[in-house]
Amino acid sequence: MSLAHDTRGRTAPWTLPLSQIDPSRADLFERGEHWDYFARLRRDDPVHFTPASDFGPFWSITKFKDIVQVETSHNIFSSFPEIVIGDAPADFRPPMFIAMDPPVHDEHRRTVTPAVSPARIAELEPLIRERAGRILDSLPRNETFNWVDLVSIELTSQMLATLFDVPFEDRRLLPYWSDAATSADTVGSTAMTFEQRQNILMECLAYFTKLWNERVNTDKPGFDFISLLARGPSTRDMYKDPMTFLGTLMLLIVGGNDTTRNSISGGIVHLNRNPREYDKLRANPGLIPSMVSEIIRYQTPLAHMRRTAIADGVIGGKTIRKGDKVVMWYISGNRDETEIERADEFLIDRANPRHHLSFGFGIHRCMGNRVAEMQLRIIWEEIMKRFPRIELVGEPVRVKSNFVHGFTEVPVRIPA
Repeated sequence: MSLAHDTRGRTAPWTLPLSQIDPSRADLFERGEHWDYFARLRRDDPVHFTPASDFGPFWSITKFKDIVQVETSHNIFSSFPEIVIGDAPADFRPPMFIAMDPPVHDEHRRTVTPAVSPARIAELEPLIRERAGRILDSLPRNETFNWVDLVSIELTSQMLATLFDVPFEDRRLLPYWSDAATSADTVGSTAMTFEQRQNILMECLAYFTKLWNERVNTDKPGFDFISLLARGPSTRDMYKDPMTFLGTLMLLIVGGNDTTRNSISGGIVHLNRNPREYDKLRANPGLIPSMVSEIIRYQTPLAHMRRTAIADGVIGGKTIRKGDKVVMWYISGNRDETEIERADEFLIDRANPRHHLSFGFGIHRCMGNRVAEMQLRIIWEEIMKRFPRIELVGEPVRVKSNFVHGFTEVPVRIPA
């Protein structure tokens, strides 16, 4: 039975008055109880208004085609000023190009895209495969360990270190800064105030400002993110605006960390909870490419993105007024039964597995999607060469967040 149908006696999603449903509650995601709330909204109120929440009033867009409509209606639904449901304090709101509209968005995105171009990905693949092999060969046998820490974070931090060209020994700073940028209450397992998180991000800014200064005048044209920004016609003066530089760093770090990290973790969880699919994989490792897309859909590592209405518009028959917050719940659109057949099932041999919203849609579609897919494909190819089974031996610990949909702990054991 899938999580979406396993209410374990919880009837609230189906019995609460619609006006009382607030899908932004982080505790629902932490407990894995959000699925039925979204199933209820898709059925009964797919464009849903929450009049009061910790983030103020907002609209929830829960069906696939309605999300696509919002994503492609830039003249009505703007990415500015925020792409998450909550508003950052006015005195600490680092601009990032995903929270910008054309043409600035397009110029900044175009500047850094060469770091994740198809040619660059092909060039990096042997290195990523070598690293994945080393990580897997170092894992303990016949004892419980946290897959998130030893595999998911380690592989993605190594990849990020390459994309930013930071010293290898500093690689774990990158997921640390990513957690500081996205976590509402904690960084890792440590409770943090907003001021402490802000101080962590300023350390991130200082670190990369030093790298910028080292690379801006070099004769060697690197293809890492910092070198590309320092050379880009529309970004070469970004260092003069430290908050814009920090916002760009946060976007690139989070974008390069969360999708891959939480999909690597989710893959282990979903295969163990769907043993027939694990059997399919063992019988036919050629299913790995389609399985990668299915993991990314089924996990949906970033649960939502937000837009702000800059004009009145109509979605799903509901009138949305200028100034309203509009939250596109990718995590719900990816389970839309009217768009994806057997959407609530984890099936690694789907006919069209890339038909999902986990990377967004339109001009804001994740520019690093191919890097994420490559890392997942490689890690699973290397896993299947080594381990017939990796066993989930306890309940995973989920992130308390309505934005990052992932895990802090996935306890596993590799049989000797």
